[in-house]
Amino acid sequence: MGVEENTAGTVTTDDANSTATEETVAQEATVAAAAVVYPIAPGYRVNVRRGPGTQYGIVRTLPYGMSVPVYCQKPGERVSGPYGTSNIWNNIANGQFVSDTYVRTGSDGYIAPRCD
Repeated sequence: MGVEENTAGTVTTDDANSTATEETVAQEATVAAAAVVYPIAPGYRVNVRRGPGTQYGIVRTLPYGMSVPVYCQKPGERVSGPYGTSNIWNNIANGQFVSDTYVRTGSDGYIAPRCD
């Protein structure tokens, strides 16, 4: 999954605001570039859900061979997958979660901060 950058910056006549906007854009780009991605288990198309459990609606389904960032993790429904059984759910985008049991993070525990 690639990172898309918005190059249509904000136009302002106030130099202080312009500098602050440029700094904010640079900081966001640095965070996005630093995001580590983890592979989804080979041979699986994984459902992405609105929350940390199968009772939450499906937002989309990840294709085979996909890698995803893990921004934060949250406890939720305990499920089993190719990488074991766990109640940890990975936040891969705003309002989008996948079970950690389908993501090869190299750990059975938390690898990212807990989601609020």
